[in-house]
Amino acid sequence: MSAGNQLLTARNISKSFGKAVIALSDVQFDLNRGEIHALLGENGAGKSTLIKVLTGVEAKDQGVIELEGKQINPRSTQEAQNQGISTVYQEVNLCPNLSVAENIYIGREPRNRFGTINWKKINADASELLEKFDLHINVTKNLDHYSVAIQQMVAIARASDIDAKVLILDEPTSSLSAAEVAKLFQIMKRLRKEGMGIIFVTHFLDQVYEVTDRITVLRNGKYVGTYLTKELPRVELVGKMIGKDYAGLKETMSSKRDGEAEEQEQEAFIELVNVSSPGTVKGFGLKVKKGEVLGLSGLLGSGRSETAKVLFGIDSISEGEVKVKSETAHLHSPLDAIRSGIAFCPENRKTEGIISELSIWENIILALQVKKGLFHKISRKEAEELAKEYIEKLQIKTPGTEQLIKNLSGGNQQKVILARWLATEPEFLMLDEPTRGIDIGTKAEIQKIVMELAGKGMAVLFISSEIDEMLRCCTRMIVLRDMKQVGELNGKEISEEAIMRIMAGGEAS
Repeated sequence: MSAGNQLLTARNISKSFGKAVIALSDVQFDLNRGEIHALLGENGAGKSTLIKVLTGVEAKDQGVIELEGKQINPRSTQEAQNQGISTVYQEVNLCPNLSVAENIYIGREPRNRFGTINWKKINADASELLEKFDLHINVTKNLDHYSVAIQQMVAIARASDIDAKVLILDEPTSSLSAAEVAKLFQIMKRLRKEGMGIIFVTHFLDQVYEVTDRITVLRNGKYVGTYLTKELPRVELVGKMIGKDYAGLKETMSSKRDGEAEEQEQEAFIELVNVSSPGTVKGFGLKVKKGEVLGLSGLLGSGRSETAKVLFGIDSISEGEVKVKSETAHLHSPLDAIRSGIAFCPENRKTEGIISELSIWENIILALQVKKGLFHKISRKEAEELAKEYIEKLQIKTPGTEQLIKNLSGGNQQKVILARWLATEPEFLMLDEPTRGIDIGTKAEIQKIVMELAGKGMAVLFISSEIDEMLRCCTRMIVLRDMKQVGELNGKEISEEAIMRIMAGGEAS
């Protein structure tokens, strides 16, 4: 497309949060009129921060943003909207307690000659607008009366009615059915035809190739490149997102797989049989054996973390069966899982793992105390001895058990969370991104601990975005895509090339 068709440009955009967190570093992005442009990247790539900068939620540290050739510097979402940039999020940012019509015209309500709101006109105009989007609903009902899909359509209709030039759709399809996604795509294509520029953020690669014209990839807060969708093979896209050069891939095996003889069939500790959970996994089958490290691999949104949450009783099961040691298990809550010998180190240690204002010993005994119950209180002496034991075992760097966990490094915080679960003496350990954001040395220590635990007979489920790490640790690999299992690799079948091909939909080029 020609430069004259350029609608929005962002050049040399940088944004830091303090000295430690560089969210964006010299990022580039451009959007043309009449284009659907995918913005892709894994967790931490910088997508959300770039959107916040473009929409005035965050102020950039440096760089230039231009809309229709004029430099802009939005300082709020309202200012960005007034300039022609509108955003629709997965969690719709409208007012659920107001009517559909009120949401469409909030802040710009037509008024009668007495200065009061003209409700008849608002409702009539809202109905007429939504009919253009093939949406025939009662606009006088509150927004929360309708499904997420309809709420998103209302938000998009509002954006079009306020003459938005740029529409940003941030994960709009995550909670939609196939029919709802198809309808959304029809609307997106119509808006594209009318000249609107659409930025589409999603983790569903099939959708990217179905509806977008170009793709921009970010990784670790940096610009990777912009590509014509039709000219970028899926497997190469996956490689750009995770930081691997497909052309130079080599089959790399973990040291354990290199030296192992034929594996004896191990007993399964836990098994999912055709399990579905509302809004997440569908018809899922999984078996984790004692003494193995089973890896779950896939891009963001593939269903890795969702699977772990089902196994830990966080997400409910609507269909299927869970078996623990060949017996049907009813995991209705994390407490049920803990009592069944299951432990879970979640993905986000800051919000789901550590209790920042508590000491190391208090953090370590939490799960064990829950397992024992309210009437079997762990004494202070017993708790401190247990903490000292795991500080030594896991080589946690701390001046003592009384140290607040918030004062430890990220890697040592992760070790404390691991200690918490090992203290419950689990038979099955799930680790979701256990080494994210920690230094290389500590990362290697945690990987070594995982291998040692499996060597002693523990069943381990290992989730990581880093393929190198998975290759080092996992003896078997299941690949997920769009909340479904799409491939399984065993032993020497496991390689970067094989994983990436399956992630991309089986394409080799």
